[in-house]
Amino acid sequence: MKKDNHHDCVDLSMSASVEQCMSNRDAETAITDTRQIRVPVKLGTYDVTTHLVADIKFPHPVMEIKDIKKRVIITQCRLMTRVARPTDPSSVGPFPLFLEGYVRKNIQYASPCHNSKGECVSAELKSLTVKIPFKCFTQVTLDVDAILPVTNTRSEFDFFRAQDLGKGFPEKDKFLSSDISQFHQASTGFYNDLPFCELVSHDIIEWDEATDRQSINSGYGDDSPIDEGYFHHMVEKMTLTFRIRVLQEQLVEVNNDTGTA
Repeated sequence: MKKDNHHDCVDLSMSASVEQCMSNRDAETAITDTRQIRVPVKLGTYDVTTHLVADIKFPHPVMEIKDIKKRVIITQCRLMTRVARPTDPSSVGPFPLFLEGYVRKNIQYASPCHNSKGECVSAELKSLTVKIPFKCFTQVTLDVDAILPVTNTRSEFDFFRAQDLGKGFPEKDKFLSSDISQFHQASTGFYNDLPFCELVSHDIIEWDEATDRQSINSGYGDDSPIDEGYFHHMVEKMTLTFRIRVLQEQLVEVNNDTGTA
């Protein structure tokens, strides 16, 4: 069976020889009295406050909330800096800090058993896990300069070419232009260090209030506050404050003898 080579995107000629690459020492790596280490540098620490409102629906009737365990999850923390200029490679801002995440809540509650009546009400312990999302941004000024991203460059260039016009044109006339079948470009790319975040702590104040409570026993009325009851819907109001630490990998000079920065 004849081998089909049409599936190969790039045809490379293989060779057993290995070329020697040329290298030049960069000025940053020259031997001096100091050396450079690459470490996360803290750009700043910020307390961010946001407010959330959620309507929570329970799959089973709720007689009483027993406990609520909460975790704050940050899914996006992005410091959006401007690009570097030749005379301004770093800056403290101010820059917008975009934040996105959710509060994971595990609600443990007592649910009355079926046909529970009288002064003794049996209940089962159940739990419901919900995620309360949030999305916001805040303007921050850094404590330490962030190394700004250096932009990539691409420059196209062409070569002059004179071509025959073909039949129907005088032989002395030529097609004078560049060749559209060719493409030439010089490009430079930089691999910048992206600032990142760490979640340090959080504080939550919440109010959870039932909106459709009903009485289990009808002796005192369906909405009596002195009787045992249940509900299915709860409105939650929450104030969330969390501490975010913003960092960036940077090269820091340290003394060769003392090891100090």
